[in-house]
Amino acid sequence: MTTPSIDLTLIPERLQGLMLALARGAVTLSGVLRRDGAALGAEMGRNANGDGQKALDLHADALFMNALTSAELRWYASKEQAHPVALQPQGGLALAIDPLDGSSNIDTNLSIGTIFAIYPAEDSAEASFLRPARDLLAAGYVIYGPRCCLVVSFGEGTQSYTLNPDTGCFHLTLARVTLPAASSELAINASNYRHWPRPVRAYIDDCLAETEGPRAKNFNLRWIASLVAEAHLILMRGGIFLHPADNRPGHERGRLRMLYQCAPIAFLVEQAGGRATDGGLPILDARITSLHGCTPLVFGSADKVDRVAAYHDLPEAEVAALFGHRGLFRA
Repeated sequence: MTTPSIDLTLIPERLQGLMLALARGAVTLSGVLRRDGAALGAEMGRNANGDGQKALDLHADALFMNALTSAELRWYASKEQAHPVALQPQGGLALAIDPLDGSSNIDTNLSIGTIFAIYPAEDSAEASFLRPARDLLAAGYVIYGPRCCLVVSFGEGTQSYTLNPDTGCFHLTLARVTLPAASSELAINASNYRHWPRPVRAYIDDCLAETEGPRAKNFNLRWIASLVAEAHLILMRGGIFLHPADNRPGHERGRLRMLYQCAPIAFLVEQAGGRATDGGLPILDARITSLHGCTPLVFGSADKVDRVAAYHDLPEAEVAALFGHRGLFRA
């Protein structure tokens, strides 16, 4: 196999070196997952937010950091490390990465991925990452599934690349991803229903009432427990993803990281014509205030995300009532 690479046609010159390094890391990790993924599923401790880490989480983190050491990258921030790492003192870019999203699925051979966000580098790591989310230069993810794909945006639409495993090259396969508007799919972890805020429960109740409810249509409810897999499905087929805050201790602001997960996914979704909010306000209109801070996340087709926001604006009596009494959302 030749040196791993990526089609550079649509990649801004300033970001080409970093994207080549990310492609090399992704190709290497893809091979590790095929050969040794199950063997690296052992629990290895906890990260800064108290979530369990597997051996493969730490392996993926080390693999990407090593691949990026010569990529004009000044700051490297990882979900698996408590603090950012300084790489190239003269580098002009800062990268935040979730090296292996969905690692709980390693043993079951479901799709998992890597999520990344690229910002301009400042003199300190804090100034580079603790900033308005819309300062993003680029964001993307790699999904390790039946095909290994890289989906990325540089602020002018969202593109999709597919890895040729024989050459190690990511080839451009879709120059502009457009999120489908018509879809009846929704992704949410229904086991947490009793913990959700009333507007979220009301929205899901109305969807599950199918043709007899105010939505007057059938919905397909699912949950994969891999943000990358859910994002890829929605970008390709439409629908909506909800990861709300809930009333459990430690979940008051959700459990997805703003810097490493929510901001980059929101960037991709918006660039593909969809929306991403915290249930009410756009994710990208917020400021990142801590390296490992969390936020609720709702993203997908614009009309569906807007409808969830509208449920949060309903009077208390409306969201507390059975679906038949929510007159605002009758079909």
